[in-house]
Amino acid sequence: MPYLSIDNSRIYYESHGQGVPLVLLHGVGGNHASWFHQIEAWSRRYRLIAPDARGFGNSTDTEGLGRSAFTSDLEALLDHLELNRVAIIAQSMGGGTAVDFTCRHPERVAALVLADTLVWLEPAETMAAPFKKVQENTAALSQSERVLGETFRRAEPALSELYLRIASFNHYTFKTLTGEQQRYRPDAIAQSGVPACFVVGSEDVLFPPQLMRQAWERVPGAQWIELPRAGHSAYFETPAAFNRNVGTWLDTCLA
Repeated sequence: MPYLSIDNSRIYYESHGQGVPLVLLHGVGGNHASWFHQIEAWSRRYRLIAPDARGFGNSTDTEGLGRSAFTSDLEALLDHLELNRVAIIAQSMGGGTAVDFTCRHPERVAALVLADTLVWLEPAETMAAPFKKVQENTAALSQSERVLGETFRRAEPALSELYLRIASFNHYTFKTLTGEQQRYRPDAIAQSGVPACFVVGSEDVLFPPQLMRQAWERVPGAQWIELPRAGHSAYFETPAAFNRNVGTWLDTCLA
C-alpha cells in the first residue's frame, strides 16, 4: 500500500486512473474508502488521488497535530507525486484543507469543488448568528442524523450503516479532532482566481443550502449545484447526480 512518511507519521493515499489529477479530500466521517462511487465513475478520464488525512483511515498521526498539518501534508503529497497542478474536490472537513491550500497556492489548483462544507469559513457579521444557531441546533443529533439526509436514511438503511462503519476505522471523530486551520472569507476564494463550484444537498442540516448560498454569492462566477434528496454527504447519498453535475462542470473547467 502506498504511504508517504512525514516525520513519524505515515500518510496513506490511493491513485486511480489516468489524466488530469483530481484530489479527493474526505470529511471527518470518511476516509479514502468513502469515494468509491467517484473512483468508479471518473477514473476512466481523470487520475484520482484519494488520501487519508492524518489520523483517518490508514494514516497515522504520531505527533497529534490533526488538522494543523492537513495543508502541509497535502503539499508534501503533491510534491511527492510530482503533481504541480490539480483539481480538488472536498467534502465537509476536507473543505478546510482545500480552501487553505487554494488560498496559499492558487497556482497549483486548477479547479475547486466545495461539497457540503463551510468548515473553512470565517463568517461575516451577517452570517455569524445564523451559522451559530445551526451549530446549536445540530449539536444533539446522532452521527447518522448529522451526516446523512432523512431521505437516504429511510431509503437506504444498509448503506447508511456502511457509511458509519467506514468512519469506524478513523482514529479521530469530529469531537476528538485536534489542531486548527486558518479560516477565510469567501472573497479570498474569489481573489485566488481559481474556478470554484459549491455543492450542497438540499437536506444538509450541518451546512444547509441557505448558508452555503450566502457564501457562494460572495464568489462571483462560482458554480452552484444543489442536489435534491441528499444530506451532508451528497457525494455518497446521490452519487449519480453528484458525479453527473460535478463531472460536467469539471469537464468544462479542465478541458
